[in-house]
Parts: sequence; structure tokens; C-alpha cells
Amino acid sequence: MRKQIIEYTTPLDALIALAKQLTTYELQHQMDSAEFFTQYSQGKTSDNKDLVEWAGTYQQYLGLYQDLDQRLQYVA
Repeated sequence: MRKQIIEYTTPLDALIALAKQLTTYELQHQMDSAEFFTQYSQGKTSDNKDLVEWAGTYQQYLGLYQDLDQRLQYVA
């Protein structure tokens, strides 16, 4: 399977896209991303491809969210 590279014009656009991906995972697995990631980090879930991708997406979301939050604190 070939991976697709998507470029966003702003960090906010990227954050929104990641949030939409997380919503898809949450609906599919009937679990909140934060709760899933806690269980995943503790080794309480399997390491199938879908869950590994969900964990990676959540880590990207958290990193980008924290970065934007820090930038906004300097503006205020």
C-alpha cells in the first residue's frame, strides 16, 4: 500500500484533519482517543496496524495541539 503525503496550508488545518481522523477511529472502535492511548501505552491493546496508526495519529494531534497552544499563549 502506498502512503499519501498531504500538505496543509496552516497548522490549524492540519489539526482539524487529525481531529477528523481521530473521530473516525473513535466511532469505529467505540472509544475515546485519550482512553485508547492510555490503554495502548500500557500494552492493554493489540498491535494491529489500525491501532498503531490510531496511536500515531493521536500522538501527532497532541504534538500539534501543544505547539499551537504554546503559540497562542504568547499572543494573549
